[in-house]
Amino acid sequence: MHLYLHIPFCRQACHYCDFHFSTNTSRKEEMVNAICREIAAQKDYLKGAELKTIYFGGGTPSLLNVAEFELIFDTIRSYHAIANDAEITLEANPEDLTPIYCEMIASKGINRLSIGIQSFQEKNLVLMNRNHQASDSTRAIQNAQKAGIANISIDLIYGIPDNSEADLTQDLEKATSLGVQHISAYSLTVEPKTVFGVQKKKGTFQEIPDSTMASAFMQVREYVESKGYEGYETSNFAKNSHYSIHNTSYWLQEPYLGIGPSAHSFNGHSRQWNVANNAKYITSGLALAEKEELSLADQYNEYLMVRLRTKWGIQLVYVRETLAQLGLDYPEKEFQDWVNKGYAQVTGENLILVGTGKLLADRLSSDIFVV
Repeated sequence: MHLYLHIPFCRQACHYCDFHFSTNTSRKEEMVNAICREIAAQKDYLKGAELKTIYFGGGTPSLLNVAEFELIFDTIRSYHAIANDAEITLEANPEDLTPIYCEMIASKGINRLSIGIQSFQEKNLVLMNRNHQASDSTRAIQNAQKAGIANISIDLIYGIPDNSEADLTQDLEKATSLGVQHISAYSLTVEPKTVFGVQKKKGTFQEIPDSTMASAFMQVREYVESKGYEGYETSNFAKNSHYSIHNTSYWLQEPYLGIGPSAHSFNGHSRQWNVANNAKYITSGLALAEKEELSLADQYNEYLMVRLRTKWGIQLVYVRETLAQLGLDYPEKEFQDWVNKGYAQVTGENLILVGTGKLLADRLSSDIFVV
């Protein structure tokens, strides 16, 4: 089973998080205590199963100090058994990963880092309003490696305005030269209430064309695969099978417990999520906002949506049997069309997207949703 902790701390005040670290230390303590209370309140959700992964994510969990880590881990161990080989991941910003901090988190059991690099170029970091400098990123990775944390993932952004193919190659060259085991590469997206969203509405920011974004995606995939990284999910690449065990559990629809404001949980047939407001989360006890039972059609659609993005693809037996239970026809013609167009191939009993089909995963899955 898997445990996800959403830690909503930020170094700066922002639209999404009212936990400004430098001025709200006492509120940070309140949040950590609330998280520990929820761990206790939700102790039966995973039915006593051993934890295979623990993931500290969300805002900026690398702002947790030694005492806060100790309190959270002590609480987890009070209610759950942790596997000896559990993957324990911390999302971190490069500027937080000093030598002392890396040694501290390694001593507390963190054995995997997911570092928000975004780019190794100053002009891109300024555009994306990042706090760190390019030199911080290299130093952070090296500090973690020296502290004994070998399993490192970094996030990169592609599709940045005014970037050339050579700019993207520069980022990819730097990323693959640092010995990291995992790279997550995401296209630059513009959300309505972000800085880019406001600028786009005013006409001062223009997203790159879809065709250029597609070319950048293929450039990323081809480059990192040439360096020995396997594209095991649309946006994720691993060396020597260092997959993110935690994220893979989502894609393979394994049960997980989410702790913290706005965190989601899934037990195979239902999904529940916590209140998003930080203040309400602290005072609400269990903090559960809503729960939904997933119908067979819901489960089927989610299966298509996440599995088509992975190297494992979809099991045709599952598709056939599920649609039969729903009284619906098997999409034989659609699947054959995908194969004919070079979007997919059938390997054994699995259908897997290949080539440009990987770019179209979301659209293709929606074409055969049950509605």
